[in-house]
Amino acid sequence: MDIAGYLASIFVGIALGLIGGGGSILTVPMLVYLFSLDAVLATAYSLFIVGATSVVGSFSYFKKGLVNIKTAIVFGIPSIAAIFLTRHYILPAISQHVFTIGSYTVTKNILLMLLFAVLMIVASYSMIKKDDGKSNEEAPKRQSLNYFQILMQGIFIGVITGLIGAGGGFLIIPALVNLLRLPMKTAVGTSLVIISINSLMGFLFSLSHTSVQWRFLLSIAAIAIIGILIGSYLSTKIKANRLKSAFGWFVLVMGIYIIIKETILK
Repeated sequence: MDIAGYLASIFVGIALGLIGGGGSILTVPMLVYLFSLDAVLATAYSLFIVGATSVVGSFSYFKKGLVNIKTAIVFGIPSIAAIFLTRHYILPAISQHVFTIGSYTVTKNILLMLLFAVLMIVASYSMIKKDDGKSNEEAPKRQSLNYFQILMQGIFIGVITGLIGAGGGFLIIPALVNLLRLPMKTAVGTSLVIISINSLMGFLFSLSHTSVQWRFLLSIAAIAIIGILIGSYLSTKIKANRLKSAFGWFVLVMGIYIIIKETILK
């Protein structure tokens, strides 16, 4: 299964490069099912892989001036605080045996994978749905900013990132467009920066209670980085909307598969 895992690592990077998000939600399932890692350890590894890959992916947006640093800081601060609290207090507090229904026991690993599956299904909807015809290059110009909503969104994304190791780009981009009125391309670039900071900080918060196999982790991250470079190149040759929809259906199927595997097939 290792060969399949390394091939999947390339696909994670390609997906991020092609559509600016979504690939990170495949990282934990890849680590759990193809490399047979514990789900909690997989979330920590995913944070490093997603963070490192997003750093590389954000370079081209920096060069084009499509990153709003102030927004990344304002949005990122509550996210980082939430990640720290989640990795240090919430995640360790979850019991190894959460609850039992009849003969079926929901363990900590199963709970995390089910949460991940739900996230994948929600993410697939945002990828599959068609645009309403309005240009996504211009965000609303007269919408008043709601800083309380921004704070809550940052905290929510931080908790999601801390719990299941996903960058949450599909949640960050709509927030940047609707709450902070950023143009879509700037939102994508800024989102990659936020994902980079959140993920790498989350990984650092995990080091004190995580035994890291650095050779393995760096090899996966390097392959994913190669993938994002390939995806960034292909994005200039292929229409992103069709790819986004197709990837969304794939993520939906994967999410349903995880739910079935962790419940019916257990």
